Amino acid sequence: MENLTVTGLVRLIGAGATMIYVVTDNERRTEQIATQAAARLKGAGSPYVWTCTEGFSRDGAVVEGIDDPVAAVGFALAQPGPLLFLFKDLPWFWGDNPYLIRALKDFAMRAKAKAIVVLGQQEGIPAALREEFVILQQGLPAMEEIKAFFEQARARDPQLAQACQERPGLLNDLVVAAQGLDLLDVERGMRGARAAGEAGGEGLVRSIFETKRAIIRTGGIMEFVANDVTPDQVGGMENLKQWMARREQAFGLEGISSGANLPKGVLMMGIAGCGKSLFVKAIAATWRLPLIRLDMAAVYDGSYGTPESSLRKAFRTAEAVAPCVLWIDEIEAGISTQGFKAEGGPASRILGSFLTWMQEKRAPVFVAATANAIEMLPAEIIRKGRFDEIFYIGLPETKGREEIFRIHLTRRKIGLSAFDVPLLAGSTKGFSGAEIEQAVQAAAFEALTGKRPMTQQDLMAAISRTVPLSVTMAEQIKKIEAWAFKRAVPA
Repeated sequence: MENLTVTGLVRLIGAGATMIYVVTDNERRTEQIATQAAARLKGAGSPYVWTCTEGFSRDGAVVEGIDDPVAAVGFALAQPGPLLFLFKDLPWFWGDNPYLIRALKDFAMRAKAKAIVVLGQQEGIPAALREEFVILQQGLPAMEEIKAFFEQARARDPQLAQACQERPGLLNDLVVAAQGLDLLDVERGMRGARAAGEAGGEGLVRSIFETKRAIIRTGGIMEFVANDVTPDQVGGMENLKQWMARREQAFGLEGISSGANLPKGVLMMGIAGCGKSLFVKAIAATWRLPLIRLDMAAVYDGSYGTPESSLRKAFRTAEAVAPCVLWIDEIEAGISTQGFKAEGGPASRILGSFLTWMQEKRAPVFVAATANAIEMLPAEIIRKGRFDEIFYIGLPETKGREEIFRIHLTRRKIGLSAFDVPLLAGSTKGFSGAEIEQAVQAAAFEALTGKRPMTQQDLMAAISRTVPLSVTMAEQIKKIEAWAFKRAVPA
């Protein structure tokens, strides 16, 4: 579906399109684009705008007595062209109104040098009218449009102009921060910064980022993740760290962060609690990219539209925010062979949409997917070409466990000299990273209860009380390891 732009709308009308349907959540911005397009059409002037409450208005003047939709289409057909008519509320009336459908068909056949633009929140055109309409989508503004917006704001706002002088790269930082937002939301973020007394550089960028996070969270199916994790905070996983380092050496950190040479993505599968989600955060933080988490359960929930429309919206948001990391946690919860066979319709369409987007996407979106049960994923997902690499993240080895102990002890500002870290690592064979972290937390709690520093004995006692997942789920873990032995790269 083509995005609505001023140039594209002028081209369509110039080519003879008489009826255009725009899927939009932002009537105000769509009206601005239609007004700009009408100004480029020779002799058209401002568009007529119709609502069910006021009827037609043009340049602030209301045309009385045309609030009925059939009469409104008839009025549009009777006016001499060239003209553009913008209908905001028409989709509420055409579902069971044969008179309105016939009036629109007559307009499509008889109108000369005139066009109707209909606004709607969903793609719900009656079957009888589908052949008459060209369908467009109100996309989010491109970088050039956002940059032009900030340049205009700088010209009229002395405080912003001064901040740009004091910090030469501020304008580019604001453009990056505003990617994925509508211009109305950018304005809201700027007003919030002024109200908080932070209209300078850092405060303005932070306010726009907070606006973006709130809007993505409001959407329900995605979450903007605050992130400061680095690979140094992840124990073990040397192969995965080397994979990242080699790409940084080949393309440069700037080339990856800008999106110019961003890899396609990775799929990380393995045992729960071994650091898959943590490493996704480390990838985003190291490459200085925003991290967006997609909730597959919310996609299927239906609270935010059909699963297919929710997934399309998620992909559009990720592309608008790009370059970014799109984190799909526990991907098998939404795309699995069991769901594909059991549900048929929605599950198969979700799979098809995901595969097509992964293959055809041009925006620099790095897809980081994690899975606990990769054997549930369809073969189409895990074949070469969808992801750059598939990594198996198993239980940490002795060296990895030593690193994990050092990370968690250092994070609590506990001196390592009082602990025999190799002995602790040897005592936790079969433990996951999450289980080691929990043992350190339990030992720290015991020490805090006794109002004394934590000791080696506290840790050994906590370890002895822990039954690791490798014991309670031994058969399942052996099955996962056997599957991954020749199918994935060890992390």
